[in-house]
Order: sequence, then structure tokens, then C-alpha cells
Amino acid sequence: MTDTTALDPEDRKIVTLARSARARNGVPEGAAVRDETGRTYVAGTVALDSLKLSALQTAVAMAVASGAKSLEAAAVVTEAESASPEDRAAVRDLGGPATPVLVAGTDGTVRETVTAG
Repeated sequence: MTDTTALDPEDRKIVTLARSARARNGVPEGAAVRDETGRTYVAGTVALDSLKLSALQTAVAMAVASGAKSLEAAAVVTEAESASPEDRAAVRDLGGPATPVLVAGTDGTVRETVTAG
């Protein structure tokens, strides 16, 4: 586990934003991504009858729809142990295989950092 205060301030920011999205929307996961210009995109899980997206997939889609060309980092707040292969693939598609994905518990503590690889 990583003490969130030990993170780079920009990484700490996306973890905080992801945690806030989860709490505010009452969804299973919250996520945030940071693009190549430093802009952030925040999302929660989408669970409609006709559309199901994880929070991280939704955040990546929002970045793409807003014109982002790449990602610097991604964060997901979840009860799951790690980022799913599908989530990592979405981050990899926009950010490349070396893009870090911070996985935090619901308390905001980063449990692991993996690459989108």
C-alpha cells in the first residue's frame, strides 16, 4: 500500500477526484484520468440496461470525446484488488503500455500502481 500523501501531487489529485466521483454518485467505482495537457476527466460506473462501462472506461471515453491525444496517468477507486484487463486496455489504447494506473481502495489508499501494459 502507498500512503496517498507520498504520491506526486498530480497523482494524489486524480485519486481524490476518483474517490469523490464514487461517493458523490453512489456507484461501485470512481475513476479519473489525466491527459497530456494536464486536464483531468472524472467518471463513475455506468450501469444502464443497454450500456455497461466501468468508471475507468468511462473516464477514458470522456477524455477521447474531449480531444485528448494521450494519457499521463489514470486512477480508479474500487473494492476490486486490481484494475481489470479491460480497464488497463482502455488506458493503454489512449496512453500507451507504460501509462501508470493507480488502484486505490474506497478509503483512497493506493493499493498498487500497475502499467496499462
